[in-house]
Amino acid sequence: MNNIDMNQLKTNYMNEKMTGEQVAKLQTSIEKAKKKNHSSSNVVKFAVPFAAAIALFIAVPNVSMQAAETLSSVPILGKLVEAVTFRDYKVETETKLADIEVPEVVVTDTTETEVITEDTPTPEAEKLEETVVEINSEIDTLTQKYISEFEANMEAEGYQELIINHETIQTNERYFTLKLTCYEAAASGVEWNYYFTIDLATGERLALKELFIGNADYITPISENIKSQMAEQMAADENIIYWLDDPEMPEWNFNTITEDTEFFLNDTGNIVISFNEGDVAPMYMGVCTFEIPDEIVKDIRK
Repeated sequence: MNNIDMNQLKTNYMNEKMTGEQVAKLQTSIEKAKKKNHSSSNVVKFAVPFAAAIALFIAVPNVSMQAAETLSSVPILGKLVEAVTFRDYKVETETKLADIEVPEVVVTDTTETEVITEDTPTPEAEKLEETVVEINSEIDTLTQKYISEFEANMEAEGYQELIINHETIQTNERYFTLKLTCYEAAASGVEWNYYFTIDLATGERLALKELFIGNADYITPISENIKSQMAEQMAADENIIYWLDDPEMPEWNFNTITEDTEFFLNDTGNIVISFNEGDVAPMYMGVCTFEIPDEIVKDIRK
């Protein structure tokens, strides 16, 4: 174990390479986003990590051509919102395994719709560029956190596994959603899901509250519906357990969602609330999701 060359492990990327045209296209898009980011005081805090990400891309151009294929392609204001695999990080020894895909959301010009040029940007297009920078910075921070923890434990005894992958789960004319899944295992495994949704009409990152009109109370009806679903599932299957109305451990009981609860929109447009392992149920229940029927919130949805 002491002879492991961490630098070599870090650079164990896939052999296939992106074409020069693909690299140039992706790099140009990132540079445009970076320039716009520097001109906006609202996103200055993201400039340094994003610049680091650009440096990494230039230093490590051998991103897999296959992995860098577009996972989604959504026209917006003469632009395409795309998710690609930015880089891979792989480690494999007798007791340690890491298989990590770091995604990157990019915006590129397209001739399929009216092209927005540098001279005629719209507020929505500029906001979209800023949002992409923000999301990529957050993804970079998350993945680097998991990688750093993994590397810190490389010399420790015992098995260790880290898997991070991504999936585009929503691509339509209004919304783009990227899901990042992080799985860690040692004595036992645990999974976290993170969702990044862009409102393509505004270019902004979508928050749960923005799906509802005015100051409507969406938290109460959604929370009560989730409780009902939990109770129904437990009544139908004794192997299903949620922390709900337990007098012996009231501090563990699920009471309500918050503005920051993870969510996404499914193919029918319904809201799906997502809880990571251990949030509302024992770990063996895994990630728990609850689709909120339209009739529960239709009177307050935008």
